[in-house]
Amino acid sequence: MYILGNLTLYLGMIISLYALIANIIGIKKQSPKWMDSAKAGILSVTFVASIAAFLLLYMLGSSQFQYKYVAAYTNLELPMVYKLSAFWAGNAGSLLLWAFLLSVYTGMVVLTKKKNDMIPYVSSILLLNLFFFFIVLIFSVNPFDMSDKISPDGKGLNPMLQNPGMVLHPVTLYLGYVGLAVPFAYGIAALIMKRMDAEWIKLTRRWTLTAWLFLTLGNIIGGWWAYLELGWGGYWAWDPVENASFLPWLTASAFLHSVMIQERKNMLRTWNISLIVISYLLTLFGTFLVRSGILTSVHAFSDTDLGTYFIIFLSFMTLFSLYIVMSRYQLIKKESSPFQSYFSKESSFLINNLILIVAAFAVLWGTMYPLISEALTGTKVNVGAPYFNKVMAPILLGLIILMAVCPLIAWQKAALNRFFRNMLGPIMVTLIFAIGLFIYGFHGVFAIVGLSACVFMICTHIQEFHRGVRARRKATKEGLFTATFRLTLRNQRRYGGYLVHIGIAILAVGVISSHAYSDQVMKTVKKGESFTIGEYVLTFNGLSENSDGGNDIVHADLSLQYQGKSLGKIKPEKIFYANWDEPTTEVEIKTNWKEDLYLVLSSWEDRDKATFLVKVNPFVSWIWIGGIIMVFGIAVALIGGKTTLHRLNLKPIKQAEGA
Repeated sequence: MYILGNLTLYLGMIISLYALIANIIGIKKQSPKWMDSAKAGILSVTFVASIAAFLLLYMLGSSQFQYKYVAAYTNLELPMVYKLSAFWAGNAGSLLLWAFLLSVYTGMVVLTKKKNDMIPYVSSILLLNLFFFFIVLIFSVNPFDMSDKISPDGKGLNPMLQNPGMVLHPVTLYLGYVGLAVPFAYGIAALIMKRMDAEWIKLTRRWTLTAWLFLTLGNIIGGWWAYLELGWGGYWAWDPVENASFLPWLTASAFLHSVMIQERKNMLRTWNISLIVISYLLTLFGTFLVRSGILTSVHAFSDTDLGTYFIIFLSFMTLFSLYIVMSRYQLIKKESSPFQSYFSKESSFLINNLILIVAAFAVLWGTMYPLISEALTGTKVNVGAPYFNKVMAPILLGLIILMAVCPLIAWQKAALNRFFRNMLGPIMVTLIFAIGLFIYGFHGVFAIVGLSACVFMICTHIQEFHRGVRARRKATKEGLFTATFRLTLRNQRRYGGYLVHIGIAILAVGVISSHAYSDQVMKTVKKGESFTIGEYVLTFNGLSENSDGGNDIVHADLSLQYQGKSLGKIKPEKIFYANWDEPTTEVEIKTNWKEDLYLVLSSWEDRDKATFLVKVNPFVSWIWIGGIIMVFGIAVALIGGKTTLHRLNLKPIKQAEGA
């Protein structure tokens, strides 16, 4: 298996290099023979990468500890699901996963049914990426390296990674990271071929949406995982590695909005190519941050020489992209259309892009400043959550307000009187909501403004749904459900986008509320004593201890009451793993629609005296609900189109579109 595993890596490197050269020759000579050979090479790379991935999974699942990677991340007691999830627990496995996914994506590109002469250019750029990853796997972090001695057992997986989030979070993020390479390749290919139209954007719309879907899922699942596992009561700490996954999400969000302007109005071409290049480069940059060892993070991988490989490749791809863009800049600028009005949907999308880019720069600066400071002065300055919260709060508030009014602004040139007339209803609801918050004693002007902006955003989007459904029902006499369903499918990009915006607003309600109105207490109590937080009363009944699978578990037994009613027992835990130095915290969370009770066993003196961290986090569940709605909205935007409309026999109705 050692020979077969290494053979797959070497074959992947050699074949990807051959396919790249064959593509270049085929392009220069306009030879279908060479291009077909390159296509066969790409499918061969996909095949050998799949074998390599299967071999690593088999080694992990069968506990073959003669391999360094298996011994480092699994042991005999580890459940099978986490043995297999150890595939992406370390550098070698995660980069093999990256190479495997990239090979699959490249294979899907060349197997497209539509004839397109851009494919050789696109696949060449993807092959260049594949060649790099196979180089790294062979010469830096080979997952098939063997030990001199065969260990009877492995070290095991970090206990913090033994969570369902480990199964989902890394894979979804990688699907998003790798997915952004495809629209990047199409964009660069279009520039090389001097095609300044929107063809490459239309060809990559689903690729971009899919990548953005997985980036969204990855970030939300990561926050949910941190909330359950880390025991500090939060879900996003602005950790550098968290920021590394958030940055391409911001720029890809800007790109998704910007491409609609080029498709409709032949505008913002420079923005579009710049945004997709930046998004792609940020995926490489984020990988560099995680694997270089230059950051201290609970998420970061151990220090290796991978940073050198990635900084060289990142520098090369940056210079390559800059050269292509600058050499075609005059052509891009020449064929782009100007704005017809400053008050139009086009202008609002441009402002949206500016806000997202400012947000990305603020996150990037806060992430990199400690490293820059240390390099220049020798002193490492800590930039923590207070900086990010202070800087990002007004930026994201502006973004929410802009998203709220954008659906009300017409294309080309909006009429002010119609715009204000459409705003009247949502503004009235928002004012009533804000006044209600003041009356009920909610504090914090910024929090009230933020929550009111979210309500305003939800109202404008619901109003747009209502207008469209009303117009369709008037034209077709359909029922409410049928009209809503068919209207959404007929305009899946618009209404899918509206659902995403509503999801963002609901998510923002959870974020603002949990930051502004959370309550926390750290309490040391003796057996039989009670303490109160909010409307909850907790009574400590003592500690107990038991063993499970060689691990020692300490339970705290508490009785819980809410508004005078018993909610039974809750039992936060500390788990001491036999093969791990630090214990892990298993929190207890009681959730209802408006708040979470978050309970952590912090420490203890004996069985009858313990210290607890207790938090009441308002509307945290709305974050996960908002995330689900966002993902559903993206799925709606991905489905539909002419094929679905034909199957459902849906006919064009302009009134139903709100036109």
